Amino acid sequence: MINSAQQKQIEDYLILNKLPLDILLEVRDHMISQVSDLQIRENLSFDEAFFKTKITWEPEFKMTKYFMFYTGEVSVLEKNIVKAKFNSILKRSILIATVLFIVNLFAIYISKTPEFYGILFKIQNGLVFAVPLALWIFHYNKRKFFRIDNKYRGKSFYTMYQQNNMILIACISSTAQIIMHNGTSAYNFFRTDLPVDHITVILTILIPFLAHIMLIFGSINLFEHNKALEKIQDYIKFSEAE
Repeated sequence: MINSAQQKQIEDYLILNKLPLDILLEVRDHMISQVSDLQIRENLSFDEAFFKTKITWEPEFKMTKYFMFYTGEVSVLEKNIVKAKFNSILKRSILIATVLFIVNLFAIYISKTPEFYGILFKIQNGLVFAVPLALWIFHYNKRKFFRIDNKYRGKSFYTMYQQNNMILIACISSTAQIIMHNGTSAYNFFRTDLPVDHITVILTILIPFLAHIMLIFGSINLFEHNKALEKIQDYIKFSEAE
């Protein structure tokens, strides 16, 4: 049976490998089970079993690059977990943004005047803007965990999603600027014979689409971050009370 001091030793080892706390706790449970199993099966001491366990996990903790989401190096284990999670979020974000893009085109065709389309344009972007803002406001009690400089024991992120929360802040700002426009050039291109600059039309359609992808990604990321925090909240409180 592994005691609390030995468990902390395993945690310290995982923190040295820079795992976020949500991933760390899952890996810790696997390592504890593996160490315990080795102690029983091979009649080993904790140190011997832990040493053998670290050897089997060594390939997972080799450092690698993941340029899309990290500026520095991360372990192979973290990269694989993060890559799977973030690729899934990105696919959902693109899908939802594509639906919004189609809705926007539909709004152009049902609008009889550019003024009416401008209202629909602002409403659509306003709703996309409101969702992450509401998530940010209503989870005010967890706001200290949103900051990337707030780390567990000063070393590990609390969740794998924590570092991406700054994306949301940047996207909220850019979407707020989009709301100030009315998309007139896109309306004129599709519904009138008025001369329009094609580059302006492309930017009018493309910039909101890209902003929506990033904003939706940031919103889902923040939602998953809050969900992960709920799972580890009791552990955080217990650790801080020690």
